[in-house]
Amino acid sequence: MFLRLCINIDHVATLRQARKADEPDPIAAARLCEEAGADGITAHLREDRRHVQDADVDGMLRVLKKPFNLEMACTEEMLLIAERLLPHQVTLVPEKREEITTEGGLDVTREPEELTAAIARLKKAGIRTSLFVDPVPMIVERSAWLGADAIELHTGTYAHHPDDPRTIGALREGARQAAALHLAVHAGHGLTVKNVGLVAAIVEIEELNIGHTIVSNAIFEGIANSVRAMRRAMDAGR
Repeated sequence: MFLRLCINIDHVATLRQARKADEPDPIAAARLCEEAGADGITAHLREDRRHVQDADVDGMLRVLKKPFNLEMACTEEMLLIAERLLPHQVTLVPEKREEITTEGGLDVTREPEELTAAIARLKKAGIRTSLFVDPVPMIVERSAWLGADAIELHTGTYAHHPDDPRTIGALREGARQAAALHLAVHAGHGLTVKNVGLVAAIVEIEELNIGHTIVSNAIFEGIANSVRAMRRAMDAGR
């Protein structure tokens, strides 16, 4: 199975919002990522709009040629935005105002009726649905029960402890379980050129969402070269 690389451009917007200026432009960055070989673009529209803005999402959906994945919290405001914009995919993620970045997977055991209703609304609008979750058997099973099309396995624990065989083992088992439950399997968070290989080698995973390291390396290498370097590392792992 070909392993797709989707680039999260949130931190381009983070840099722009540090000065509340009009550069760097996340839309221009997303287009460069496409041209460099990205298979899709991801952006997280947070409730507090700390980085990506509504106009960024509108603009990307107008100009991008590859699938766009909108990360968002499961709130009425965000559901209405998704129903209006109709991205290729929505990934429901946990969101806390005080966190620097997403700290873990969505707790799908809380308020299951709300999640089920949200997924049904998105599907009715023709939007593919994914849940950002930790690689925990009960969580993976519940994600399928809720009706999601896909899950994105949170790779943060592995990224922080790549030498602990339990962290990559949990991702392997979670991917196998999800595939057996007919869920598409994605993964992301904290992945870099140095640690992506073991995750890319998990055959059930069909898509990686990677952002911070792409933008970080782009400062030194340029964003196109950063995307190409990640593509080579992923292909070597696969």
